Amino acid sequence: METTLENILLKYWGHPKFRPMQKDIIESVLDKRDTLALLPTGGGKSVCFQVPTLAQDGLTIVISPLIALIKDQVEGLKAKGIKAVSIVSGMTSREIDFALDNCIYDQTKFLFISPERIAAPLFQERLKKMNVTLIAIDEAHCISQWGYDFRPAYLNIIQLRLLLPGISVIALTASATANVQEDIMKQLGFQNPVIFKQSFERKNLNYLVLQESDKFNRALRILNKTKGTAVIYVRNRKGCKELSDWLCAHQISADYYHAGLDAKLRSLKQDEWMSGKTRVIVATNAFGMGIDKANVRIVIHLDLPDSLEAYYQEAGRAGRDEQKAYAILLFQEHDIAELNRKYITEYPSIAEIKQTYEFVMNMLQIPIGAGLNTQLEFDLTLLISRSGFSAIKLINALKFLEKAGYFNLSEEVFNPAKIFFLVDQHAFHHFQQTNPKFEILLQTILRSYTGLFDQYTAINENDIAARAQLSMTETKSQLQMLKSYQVIDYVPITEKPIIHFLTDRLPASHVQIDGNYYRQRFDILKTKINAMIDYVHAPICRSVQLRTYFDEKAVAPCGQCDICLLNKQTNQKVFTFARLANMIGAEPLYLNDLLIQVKDIPEKAVLAQIQIFAEEGLIQYANKNEVIITQKGLLEKDHINHN
Repeated sequence: METTLENILLKYWGHPKFRPMQKDIIESVLDKRDTLALLPTGGGKSVCFQVPTLAQDGLTIVISPLIALIKDQVEGLKAKGIKAVSIVSGMTSREIDFALDNCIYDQTKFLFISPERIAAPLFQERLKKMNVTLIAIDEAHCISQWGYDFRPAYLNIIQLRLLLPGISVIALTASATANVQEDIMKQLGFQNPVIFKQSFERKNLNYLVLQESDKFNRALRILNKTKGTAVIYVRNRKGCKELSDWLCAHQISADYYHAGLDAKLRSLKQDEWMSGKTRVIVATNAFGMGIDKANVRIVIHLDLPDSLEAYYQEAGRAGRDEQKAYAILLFQEHDIAELNRKYITEYPSIAEIKQTYEFVMNMLQIPIGAGLNTQLEFDLTLLISRSGFSAIKLINALKFLEKAGYFNLSEEVFNPAKIFFLVDQHAFHHFQQTNPKFEILLQTILRSYTGLFDQYTAINENDIAARAQLSMTETKSQLQMLKSYQVIDYVPITEKPIIHFLTDRLPASHVQIDGNYYRQRFDILKTKINAMIDYVHAPICRSVQLRTYFDEKAVAPCGQCDICLLNKQTNQKVFTFARLANMIGAEPLYLNDLLIQVKDIPEKAVLAQIQIFAEEGLIQYANKNEVIITQKGLLEKDHINHN
């Protein structure tokens, strides 16, 4: 088995050996054990379910919270020659049907789905015909109400275990406290679980927390002093562009990224940063999930994250190549007050949650008594503007409504236009001969793309129009006509979230929110914010604080964070002071002789301390600084005996 696993890793990933703990996790999966794997950001979690899938017959179902992340993983597997499909929001029923058929009748190895998909009757029915060998849950902390990024739809996953009895599960996450670990295993129905947990220590990552009134200039100094790729996190979209423009004006290659940008533009900005064309990306926390760039040297936070889990994840995007990197948090005292205020002002009241339900229904024009199983595009930005609520308050309210079972909401995602030929090649040629007005468009498509008769293929309508010398209006019109003739299935571009209603609309007064759960979530949020504030203020090694938060025991200081460096400097000063005081006697002592005797202490530190002695009148110089003469009483000074 060892040779087989090593060969798979080398063949598809090009690595001759596994990272620490990966192989143990893989062997646990192959032994059909329910497995919880906690690996740090960039620790190679996906390999832990991908390799065992390739080592045996059958299909692995992968549940992931972000459509963009699903798409990246599917494309990555396809690039390796591994068959993988996904079912996500924005797909047509025909596309979904085609993907499910591939999982049943083709040699597909991976089916990626969002958790919302599990409840769909069509999916559950077709699932029974699949040869499923493993269920993998990525970002498993999302299933826990104790987690920092709880996703109500993740609670659907237990249905998979009921539909696929006897199939083992692997749950993977980069950050989970003991409470979250227990909750993950409980919610997934683990039996005799095996837990693998790497230390949360990042030896190559220097954590620094700096109080700074001029954050822009401090960020600039950091970037000028430390070379390499960087990510700067800010809380709001406006701040992204402001700082990006300011850095560019100071000759730093920078760009900005947030969820409010067009999906194509976000993709372009991300690609340019990944390729190194852009050095610094200034972003909200919408940036980063699934980003695997090894050589990030600096991650700077200009605002305080809401939790240590979020901070650990975001800071951990630095130094994945295991070379020295920096995670720097800049703060002002009013940032602490602002974060402390958030869990009150940004936490929606139950009345505001019901108001949000009403806003959603009115915006989408769903009448009372209707809406069950309806799926519609959902404009979150428009809802924010109409409601008058802050984005954070509104999103929190939507999560409560999801948890209560009124609807599921996917994140915003860009789905390119796609086509799939529904007829065979013989029928296609007959159609061409009898419908010559489509000749130019069809020939352009066939020359530009392959696999059109085998699978849904993403197309660029602008490119097709230019090559066929047609207007965009005419191109789309002809594609719609070909669809109506059932020659192709044509799926236009979509780039908005999808909301799926699970009940008919009720009067807002009839919306039920669990009071105990509501209060529990408030307490969890408050606890996490307090832990974040403690991280900033506590005079304890940053790495120790993080590792202790994640329940590691007997943790030693890192020796390189700002707290450890400060302690070293303080101890060095005390040590230097006491050593020199005890060495300088009543007789004259030459400076060069003194420096030789204390050569284990940096010369600058010795000279600085001598200057302090002189300024305090404890010693005096003679012969142009060549000789030190001790004043009476030096050894009697109380502050000498610091050690």
